[in-house]
Amino acid sequence: KNAASGGVMDMIQQIISDAKAMESEAIRSEEDAQKAYEDFVKETNASIEAKSKEIVNKSEQKAKAETDFVETKEAKEAVMLELEQLSNYNAELHQSCDFVMKNFDLRQTARDEEVEALKQAKAILSGAWLRSSCKGPGHPETLRTA
Repeated sequence: KNAASGGVMDMIQQIISDAKAMESEAIRSEEDAQKAYEDFVKETNASIEAKSKEIVNKSEQKAKAETDFVETKEAKEAVMLELEQLSNYNAELHQSCDFVMKNFDLRQTARDEEVEALKQAKAILSGAWLRSSCKGPGHPETLRTA
């Protein structure tokens, strides 16, 4: 009986030690899996945080780029308007200069004739004044011209 019971007892002891070894291995395996899960969660959270910061930065860059685009577009429109106004002013000046150049000889001739007429008028008036001053204040021609 002892020999038979010793074999059963050894077998039970073997089963108990195998169960303890399996339990230890399962606990160690679960601890490793828990640590791997925690590391995965930390890495995932860090990745999510980095991606969130990246999204915020890119959103700010996009907003700045859109603002710059609008400002540049408005500046371009203002420059184009100014360019159009300058072009119109240039056309007006060109017409004015064309008129002056076209009529320069005619205007110069008219101005020369006007100057000559003024010289003649001055000469006539100077001569009339000289004649009247020579004749005296009581002379009949002086009274007529005055």
